[in-house]
This record gives sequence, structure tokens and C-alpha cells, in this order.
Amino acid sequence: MTHLFPVFLNLEGKPCLVVGGGLVALRKVESLLECGAVVSVVSPAAEDRIYELADRGAVIWRQDTVEVKDLDGKFMVFIATDNQEVNQQVVDWCRERRVLVNAVDDPPNCDFYVPAVVRQGSLQLAISTEGRSPMFARRLREQIQVQMGPEYGEFVDLLGDLRDQVKETVPDIAKRKFIFEKLVNSDILDLLKSGDRKKVEERVEECMSSWQD
Repeated sequence: MTHLFPVFLNLEGKPCLVVGGGLVALRKVESLLECGAVVSVVSPAAEDRIYELADRGAVIWRQDTVEVKDLDGKFMVFIATDNQEVNQQVVDWCRERRVLVNAVDDPPNCDFYVPAVVRQGSLQLAISTEGRSPMFARRLREQIQVQMGPEYGEFVDLLGDLRDQVKETVPDIAKRKFIFEKLVNSDILDLLKSGDRKKVEERVEECMSSWQD
């Protein structure tokens, strides 16, 4: 059995298509918008929320049945209709044009699967069962979500800012690595969780200057 290749895609500014206008389609639309994609929707009817998004120009909605021209220039396609003939036709078009396609709840017709995601700021944990049990992936996500509070995202953002600072001020790569390890292995995460900002600043300063000891 071959396995999926795990990857996070940058969808900023990339044209993506959602075929369908129901609740499942709406979830795909909102997820794509969160990632900065340029979203088009094709469906004869749609949820009120999709109407609203189209009215304010957040998505492009063509109120009609899908046609092959709707795939022109698209980077990724989600299919979320209850018409299996339509779904299969769009899958076939995508495969002919080598466009990434995900047919919801139809693993054989998916080039990729959407994982269950735990997100705190820039930190994302993706859980995949390779399409075999999305329900179990959601269960794991809920369990991890309880343990991973907002301080995790704050810690990642802090590490990102400090990483940029270190790269600008410490030319030696070995010394940079030493500082990064000190930061990651420190108790800063626990201090953020307890809300002790003063201690956080002190610990950061200790780690940042540790290479000079």
C-alpha cells in the first residue's frame, strides 16, 4: 500500500473552484478563503452565506450547472454535490487537465484529502487517516485541541520573530542553532500559559545571550 505525501500548500492568490452550493461546499469555500485563495463557486443554488460572500465580492459565484470551461486556470477543485454523474464528470475533466481534485466522501476520486486540523495561530497540526476514517481523525483533533491552548500559537509566533532577529544579528550558523535549541527547550511555553510576561521576557533574554557565555 502506498501512502500519501504530507504537504502544506500555499494557496495565496491561487484560483480554486468549488462545485456545489450546500453546507459542505460552504465549508470548503470558507476554508479556502481563510488561506487566501481566489474562490469560484458553480452551482444552480447556494446557501445564503455563499450569496452573501458573492454579493460583497469575496467569491465569484456562477449560478448554473458546471461546465468544462469552469476549470480553466484553476489550481484546485472541490466537488460537493449530491449528483454522482456530475461529480464523476468533473473528476474526469480534472484528471484530463491535471488539476488537483477532491470529491467529497469519494476517496477513489480524490487526488488529496483534507486533514482534520488543530490550529493555534501559525501552528497547525494536521491529522490524516488517508481517507480511511475521517471520523477518527476528527476525534483525535478534538482530543488534541483540549490540550493545545492559545499559548502554543503565541509561542510559535514569538519563536518566529526571534528567529528573524537571530538571523540578522548572529552570523555563525552553529551559534544560531544553539540559540534556537535553548529557546525551544526552555520553559517559555509554560510561562506563557501561566501569563507571567515578565518571566517570559527574562527567559528570552537569557536564551538570546546564552551563546556569548
